[in-house]
Parts: sequence; structure tokens; C-alpha cells
Amino acid sequence: MRYFLIFWAVSLIGSSQAGESFESGNQFYNSGNYQKAASEYRSVLSENLHSASLYYNLANCYYKLNEVALSIFYYEKALLLDPASKDIEINLGFAQKMTVDSIEQIPESGFSKWFTQALNSLSVDGWAIRCVGLSFLFVTLFLCYLLSYSESKKRVFFVSSSLVLVLLVSSLLLLFNKDSLNRSIHPAIVFVKEVDVKLEPNLGSETVFMLHEGTKVLVIERYESDWSKVKLQNGETGWIAKSKLKEL
Repeated sequence: MRYFLIFWAVSLIGSSQAGESFESGNQFYNSGNYQKAASEYRSVLSENLHSASLYYNLANCYYKLNEVALSIFYYEKALLLDPASKDIEINLGFAQKMTVDSIEQIPESGFSKWFTQALNSLSVDGWAIRCVGLSFLFVTLFLCYLLSYSESKKRVFFVSSSLVLVLLVSSLLLLFNKDSLNRSIHPAIVFVKEVDVKLEPNLGSETVFMLHEGTKVLVIERYESDWSKVKLQNGETGWIAKSKLKEL
């Protein structure tokens, strides 16, 4: 279990009070007072300040406190902001072992698996930043191609700018797909010890299966304000009372 803290520079927090709370949270965590540490980290969140490191540290606190749902919730929040972090991914795996439900993911084909891995390697902001960087690089190389007098240099700049353009178009496609996926599917965590998943959005409906605290689901549909239709990694679907879930 990689439970060490990620230290966040005060200058990045943008608030001296938030910086003090974050540092205080680190000190409480290192002294073993995880409840106090979590309280300090939540006070930073209350100022509408967010980062992968803050969510990661808060998740570590709840893991130490054996709060299954809360630890998984904040690890997942951290992973959304920093999908390439191995530390977050590893700790999330440890927290998931504390859950009751064992849900096997539907295996993907070669290309589909590669595309999913590529898509999830960066957040929407990460893909956007990459696209901006590639755009500047393409413009620079293309201008060098236009302004160069040497045939050999023009050839090098043309090939280089063409390769960058291909990477730019690919990154834009991944950016749009990632943004569309984020808008259409909403991950959520079960926040009760046990909940019946119904065939239809009403309490009198047949129970198709049960879920337990900490299980991750995807909200794919909503009925009025009380029910959410969820999908599991194995493809099963059903309806859960909205109050039993907490969306990421």
C-alpha cells in the first residue's frame, strides 16, 4: 500500500488559509491522526480548490480509517484528474479489495482495448493541453518549411510538420471522444452498506441483484429525481435510488 502523501506547494493552492490547512493536514496524517487530517483536507475543498494530490491525500486518510466508500470515491476523483498516476491506481486497487462485490470486466478486443487505454491515459484537460502544444509545434515547423531556402531542410520540416499534424488530428479525436464520454456516462460510488438494484425505477419492482458499499457503477440514465439507472463493468444494468449513490 503506497500511502505516502503528495505534498502540494502552497503557491499552487492560491490561498494562504488553504495552504495552512493543507500543511496541517499533512502533519496530522504523519502523526497518525487521520480524522483530523481528513477534516483539514476537506476545509481546502470547501474553498472550491481541487487537485489530484488533495484528493489522493484525503483518500489515504479514509483508507486508514477503513471508510471504504469514501476512500474509493476520492481515489477515483484523483484518478480523473491524473489518470497516468500509478500511485493513485495502486492505492485504488488496494481500497477496492475491501469491497464485497467482485465484478469482472467484459474483456475487450485488441484495438478496442488499445483505444480505451489511450483515451484514459489523459484527462480532458490533459488532451486539450497536448492539442495546444502540438498546434504550436505544427505552426512552427510549417513556418520553417515555408521560410527555408534549403531543399534538404524544407524536406525535413515538411515531413516533421506532417507527422505532428497526424499526431494533432489523433489527439483532437481522442479529446472529443473523451469529452463526449465524460458527458454521457457518469461514474458513481455506492455509499450504503447494501442496496437492492431494481428491474424498474420503483420500490415494488423485482430486485435483479444487490450491491455493497464502495462498488463503482456508471449512471447511464435518470428517472425523475429519485432513481438512477446504472451499468456495471460486466454489462448488467438496473435501477438504484439516487440517494444511495454519490457521483464523481
